[in-house]
Amino acid sequence: MHLQYNEPMKSTQLPPVRVAPAVRQEIEDCLEEGETLSQFIEKAAVEAARARIAEQAFLERGRASLERALRTGKLYPAADVLAEMRGRLSIKMREAKKNSRKKT
Repeated sequence: MHLQYNEPMKSTQLPPVRVAPAVRQEIEDCLEEGETLSQFIEKAAVEAARARIAEQAFLERGRASLERALRTGKLYPAADVLAEMRGRLSIKMREAKKNSRKKT
């Protein structure tokens, strides 16, 4: 599932949410210039849904990995996996640093 934000289409409404007046005021106080309460709520709902979708996909990948490991008997020590991840991260960080120098 992929949420499309601000995609032109027919619109629909989310159910109204009842909150304490102080909560509404706190939200209104943090709105950006020209932003409406409705826009804020829509953006927050979309971001929360995307986070949940990403979390569910992460858990599905983890469960599939565990199932594969149990089925094949191939298990890797956490220290080895972390070392590989650190190595990949270092490479990506060097590439990002190199690319940022090219842009300036």
